[in-house]
Amino acid sequence: MKVAFIVSGFPILSQTFILNQITGLLDLGHDVQIFARINPNEPKIHPDVDKYHLIERTHYMPQIPKNLIKRRLKAIYLIITNFHKSPLKILKSLNIPKYRKDTLSLIYTLIPFLDKKFDIIQCHFGSCGNLGSYLIHIGVQGKLVTMFHGYDVRLGIKEGKNIYSQLFKVGDCFLAISDYNYKNLVRFGVNPEKIILHTVGIDVNKFSYRYQSTADKSTNTIKIITVARLVEEKGLKYGIQAISKLLKRNPELNLEYHIVGEGELEGDLRKLVKELSLEEVVCFIEPMDQEEIIGKMQQAHIFILPSIAEALPVVLMEAQAVGLPVVATSVGGVSQVIIDGKSGFLVPERDVDALAEKIEYLIEHPELWPEMGRCGRKFIEERYDIQKLNQRLVKIYKALLTNDTNAFEELRGEQ
Repeated sequence: MKVAFIVSGFPILSQTFILNQITGLLDLGHDVQIFARINPNEPKIHPDVDKYHLIERTHYMPQIPKNLIKRRLKAIYLIITNFHKSPLKILKSLNIPKYRKDTLSLIYTLIPFLDKKFDIIQCHFGSCGNLGSYLIHIGVQGKLVTMFHGYDVRLGIKEGKNIYSQLFKVGDCFLAISDYNYKNLVRFGVNPEKIILHTVGIDVNKFSYRYQSTADKSTNTIKIITVARLVEEKGLKYGIQAISKLLKRNPELNLEYHIVGEGELEGDLRKLVKELSLEEVVCFIEPMDQEEIIGKMQQAHIFILPSIAEALPVVLMEAQAVGLPVVATSVGGVSQVIIDGKSGFLVPERDVDALAEKIEYLIEHPELWPEMGRCGRKFIEERYDIQKLNQRLVKIYKALLTNDTNAFEELRGEQ
């Protein structure tokens, strides 16, 4: 099959869930092309980007100038220089009464697709699904599949379902990564017969299973780790406050809390650490590639994720695959990733006391860590192995292409 991936940016180090689908489909013998709005030019890239020569498969949409006059002039230039590739598509894209203010932006989106045909157009996030719906209207060929994650569902809740109305009309299939997303897509008005619960996953084989059964004997240090973007929805201030409360109750504890990631709240979080006199405890670490993160997790004892909003956090899959007991908030689809009381603990969002209590319980009972680690690893192997998930994704694509309603319903029934 020929599959087009439409993404907001590529390559993005934190979006391994997209990368795993792309490389998995390539491993299964399919032709994948990537269409991205931007190249974020991050200082680090995942090694699979080079291994699979993915930049050579990536097409970047022309950048849209902020200045209106420059935007229009560049759009006219793009139309003139590319008109010969597909006059009909360009003329359809200029249907101003239909697309109104989106017309100019659509020209920039359309250019990389003018002379291409695909079996599947796979969009990640609802915003990219909207782009895909416009392309379908203009005549770009392919079955339109959109996978909804976290941010796009929350945006639909906040702004209203109409922001995806065109997509819901023309989309062939909608992939929900969690029960939470599935229920919200139904609430948005998506035909349930077009929705399949299909989760994201990880390459379990890349995560060497290893647990720390005791504190670091050389320093008697308990190492706690969080890997997350430093943004509001990750609730990191509650994690920091929980560590502070834990140490006030147990001043004799020797703790290290490493927060790996970057984001707009880094300054605020550093200020909070200083206010709570945790400079010797909390360490902020710049983003790491996957191999570095695995190494960091293998040195830790407990993983925490104090989010206030999530869809289905891949990082919790990674932590359990390594063998770490986890503590996380019960938001979105998090309860689908953790076996509460067995591979980790779930606590209410924004509840600093509950978070501190569960971390304290794990510290007081290190004898539980090995069994929790084994339980978590087994659970991730069974439910979130990306190789199995990618094989299922191919079955979904084939059912769409052959209009095999029985096969499609059977796949829906698996959820």
